[in-house]
Amino acid sequence: MRNLKNFIAGKWVDSASGRRVQDLNPADTAEVLAEAPNSTAEEAAAACDAAARAFEGWRNTPAPVRGQMLYRVQRRMEERRQELAEALTREEGKTIGEARGEVQRAINVIEFFAGEARRITGITIPSELPHNFCYTVKQPVGPVAIITPWNFPVAIPIWKIAPALVSGNTVVFKPATLTPMTASLIVEIFDSCDLPPGVLNLIYGGGREVGDTIVRHPAIQAVSFTGSNDVGVALYSAAAARGIKCQCEMGGKNPIVILADADLDLAV
Repeated sequence: MRNLKNFIAGKWVDSASGRRVQDLNPADTAEVLAEAPNSTAEEAAAACDAAARAFEGWRNTPAPVRGQMLYRVQRRMEERRQELAEALTREEGKTIGEARGEVQRAINVIEFFAGEARRITGITIPSELPHNFCYTVKQPVGPVAIITPWNFPVAIPIWKIAPALVSGNTVVFKPATLTPMTASLIVEIFDSCDLPPGVLNLIYGGGREVGDTIVRHPAIQAVSFTGSNDVGVALYSAAAARGIKCQCEMGGKNPIVILADADLDLAV
């Protein structure tokens, strides 16, 4: 059984709450895969503070250098793909084939956004005034909160974290309580690739205490959420009240129609 910890300011730290949440194998709920901390609001705030402290240094790191970090993450994830896929299957319940596909998708996403580091470009604009030159420059928004669901515990965090980091933002990542082990593995991989302390922070805990604290923290300048409608509406309202950017993907369903002449082995 793994004893999971928060990752704040570049260090793996236990929660002072003493509260733990068991991570069970859905195929055999008698098997405890891991225990994750049920963190406090103060610890969530500490993760946000760490992201705020790291922001200035990270935003001033040249974008191609940030991209090289993502390429290192890509290579390290390729090395650990089987470990990630097996953890995903045991924790979330996908078949191993589906899990391998999800991990490969995450690797592809990292590779794409690593390349985007050289395409964070502005534009020049003609001016109606003489001796004036108009142009735009893209700037990171600041520390961002990333809150993810249990159903794609590798792919969804990656397709939020990778673009946030390559754009010069710092991250506070709160995964679903049902899939803490894969979240820890993802952050371990980033940590092994010389990411500066505080650029990526991992905080475990419930939505009411930890999630609400993150979204309302004054350092957080944007929120990206995937999950249920009720939670998404509440988060969006809290973010809107602060006037910060918020993206919510809520209650997604994937209807599928299999026609009579389909290859059932391929379709199912």
